[in-house]
Amino acid sequence: MDAERLDALDRMIVEFDRALRTVFAPARGARPMPGADLPGGPLEEAERRHVEGLLRVDHTGEICAQALYQGQALTSRDPAIREALRRASDEEVDHLAWTEARLHELGGRTSLLDPLWYLGSLAIGVAAGVAGDDWNLGFLAETERQVERHLEGHLQALPQADRRSRAILEQMKEDEAGHARLAESLGARPLPAPIRGAMRLASRGMTTLAYRI
Repeated sequence: MDAERLDALDRMIVEFDRALRTVFAPARGARPMPGADLPGGPLEEAERRHVEGLLRVDHTGEICAQALYQGQALTSRDPAIREALRRASDEEVDHLAWTEARLHELGGRTSLLDPLWYLGSLAIGVAAGVAGDDWNLGFLAETERQVERHLEGHLQALPQADRRSRAILEQMKEDEAGHARLAESLGARPLPAPIRGAMRLASRGMTTLAYRI
């Protein structure tokens, strides 16, 4: 077996291990949780349930982001782009850990559909990578821009008393904007409007289901 095939096999093994840990193991972030010293309430019961739903959606979004990055890294042809995807993926692990921890503080749980979201997003990431690195990066940039807008909406919907969740989402929003800028700096190709629209439609479907299930 030649060196190129061994390298591809090694990447597949590493990504398979990351997949199992993403979906089934508690996330372990490298950075401390933002707002850990800030108050998270008091919250009325209806407010607590609403914040729980919002954070469940955000956690599911990070599951999808991990799968997208892993699929894209598997199929990218450029080692520099694979490394950039890996660095961004590591920051997304922080987001997973923060939202999961805050959900548990609120007495909530993650989405029961996370394994399905992961598999679907992995397939999309692989397809984006196969299409070529410029399209791969374009998909990444558009995804992060949409996530950034989505987080802004959640920030506006949070109860004023929940400063802890706000600090988490603000840092996540800042990180997502940085990932989009990174993709654009590496040569991202703007996606056609129909693809951007389809991505927004799929995101709305995921949001509706993850909020409840």
